[in-house]
Amino acid sequence: MEEVDKILIHALKQVGTALPEEALGVKQLSGELVVEAVVRCLRVIEPGLGSPLPTALPPGMSARFRVGMSLAQACQDLGYKGEIGYQTFLYSNEPEIRSLLMFLVEKLPRERSEASDQPTGKPAVLQRAIAAAIKAQLGLPWLPPHCRLPLHAETQSPGALHSFHVQPLSLPHCTKAPGQKQLQEVDDYQRDFLPPVTAQPSHHASVVASILEQHTAELSAAQEWDSEWNSQGLLSRLTPQEYRSRKVSRLRRRIEDQLRSAALPPAESSSWGPRSTSDLSEMLQAFRGSAPSDHMLTKGAHIQKVTFTQQAAAGPSPSPPAAAHQSEGDVQQRQQDEQRCLQQLLQHLSTDVDQLATDMRHMSVTNAQVLDELKQRDRENSENKDKMQVKKKTIDLLPDMDNNLLKLQALVEASAKRVVSLASQWEKHRAPLIDEHRRLKEICSHQDLESTRKLSDIKSLHDKIRVSSEEAKKKEELYKQLLTELENLPQDASRSAYTQRILEIVSNIKKQKEEITKILSDTKDLQKEINSLTGKLDRTFAVTDELVFKDAKKDESVRKSYKYLAALHENCHQLIQTIEDTGTILREIRDLEEQIETENVSKTVANLQRIQEDHQALRQENSALAAKLLCSTEWMWPGNDVARYRCGPATSTCSWNQLE
Repeated sequence: MEEVDKILIHALKQVGTALPEEALGVKQLSGELVVEAVVRCLRVIEPGLGSPLPTALPPGMSARFRVGMSLAQACQDLGYKGEIGYQTFLYSNEPEIRSLLMFLVEKLPRERSEASDQPTGKPAVLQRAIAAAIKAQLGLPWLPPHCRLPLHAETQSPGALHSFHVQPLSLPHCTKAPGQKQLQEVDDYQRDFLPPVTAQPSHHASVVASILEQHTAELSAAQEWDSEWNSQGLLSRLTPQEYRSRKVSRLRRRIEDQLRSAALPPAESSSWGPRSTSDLSEMLQAFRGSAPSDHMLTKGAHIQKVTFTQQAAAGPSPSPPAAAHQSEGDVQQRQQDEQRCLQQLLQHLSTDVDQLATDMRHMSVTNAQVLDELKQRDRENSENKDKMQVKKKTIDLLPDMDNNLLKLQALVEASAKRVVSLASQWEKHRAPLIDEHRRLKEICSHQDLESTRKLSDIKSLHDKIRVSSEEAKKKEELYKQLLTELENLPQDASRSAYTQRILEIVSNIKKQKEEITKILSDTKDLQKEINSLTGKLDRTFAVTDELVFKDAKKDESVRKSYKYLAALHENCHQLIQTIEDTGTILREIRDLEEQIETENVSKTVANLQRIQEDHQALRQENSALAAKLLCSTEWMWPGNDVARYRCGPATSTCSWNQLE
């Protein structure tokens, strides 16, 4: 048991239990240490079960009872099959505690589960502590800072809260396109002038949110590209660069089509259809167009007319000496008049432009309608021309109808013979062509199947490569973590010492097994000897009884010998039975002594005394609570009088007092 206790103590220290140095076994663990050890193990095995449980017993007996029941239920939920209850933790028993701790230590996550379920690497311990703290914070109810009690003020951070505000960041690795070489100027800018990431946002509180958003966008873009390439890119049988360029060209063409359809007028786009030009600049140039020359002339004449009217209204310009004597008020007045005239001119021109735009739209609609009518009439004219040619040829053939009919029949027969000969020739050429077509079709189908199989193999290889790379990364991180733990382990305990101790334990177990086997073999031999002697005795008595019984019929002295022989046999049988009963009683005595030792180890008397004390304390708590409840109860009587049931603080008597 000493080796088992050492292993248990070492495992409990590893999970964070604060055990004293003098605790070398389960026997030295108090009830508080047992509760703390069980809660620490539960938090490591199942954080959801162990997080709400306290690591120390509360002072009140009812609270202690509830904590013990919660711990017992958590252990049963993990799969513990032994007898467990609140008494296991409140009134500890060494064998039960050892069995429970062995079960929990066996349930602790090992290398594989730690590598798969928990973060690995050098900062693994820090990450687990952070995760446990975050889970504990999430388990607490959130309250506004002004509504928090002192308990929540300690458990929840009272710092200022910031909204999740994201700002764009400029990162050096994000500006370089894949497969392209970065310019020297960009490198110089990033090296000399680009501020660090923490200085780019306008507010310091937005740094974390911006970095998280940037990394999330990059990660989602990479995952989308991987999924698209594995689903569509491999099927296109193109390289990644060719696939990207084709995707960019398609996107550009769609943008051009959307802009072209949005830029053209509705009637024009419906009548003419989409333009065939591929250059967006040509389309925009065609859309802008140019104004009619007469409009430009009219607008220029109008401007000249307005300018001439303004000059005529202003009169002859004063001479320079007179202008020098004008006041500033006259100059401002003249500028305001000119500004007012220009505004009127601008409004007039705007009205003319709107009117011209409306006329242009109307004319475009009219032009489209006229073009549609013209196309329809052209089609009707071509159909009428074809009908007229047929009728003209028919009329020309009417005068010589018999000869024309004969010629037509001969022409039809010749055409039929020619069709038959062509059909026979086509059949001769058709058979090998069909065979060749079938052969090529089979080859294509085989190639498609082969390409599909190769694509599936490539996808499976990609998946295997990804899984292998992830496993390699995990194993590398686990290797680093194990190296770090190996460096942190104490160097005084060598491997040879542990190996020697294990070999000694194995040799002791082997010796005990040999001794047990020897004792079992001796017991079997002794049992065989007893059985043989018993059988020999029975057979001897039977023969002696038969011989003496024959002579007892003839001789009186032999009859007395027969009676003595029967009495001797009965006494020997009673003696043997007494010896067997004595052995049974001795075995029962040894069993009872072992039970007494077990009960002494279990500290039953001390536990009974503690149970009585706890029961008395619990009764006192219940009495105090009942007294508080009764002393604070008010009753309404039918006469609208209020009566209170009062209890004396130090006496057991109660009285009803009428209150005013």
